[in-house]
Amino acid sequence: MYAMRINYSYSSEGLHVDEESNVDASRFFELLKDSDELLWDESTNHSLLSIVARVFTVKFDYDSMVEWVKNILPEENRLKENFYTVKSMMKPFDLEY
Repeated sequence: MYAMRINYSYSSEGLHVDEESNVDASRFFELLKDSDELLWDESTNHSLLSIVARVFTVKFDYDSMVEWVKNILPEENRLKENFYTVKSMMKPFDLEY
């Protein structure tokens, strides 16, 4: 990542950023805004960002588990290698997942 010059401050309205930065920094600050956005209006324990992070964690855990199981099984096993290949396998059923 390139060096950035960022001036930021906090107020009652949240984080204020004055920056001359690259696109990655802008995306990062947009992502930070999602940490303040509740999943639904009355939600008290989950933000949009916390749920997205959890989904990625579950996917990573699934891929790690499949890799581990594949190492236990004989080489001629038919277990798919990761979530992407399983998802591709289900595409003909046109399921929403």
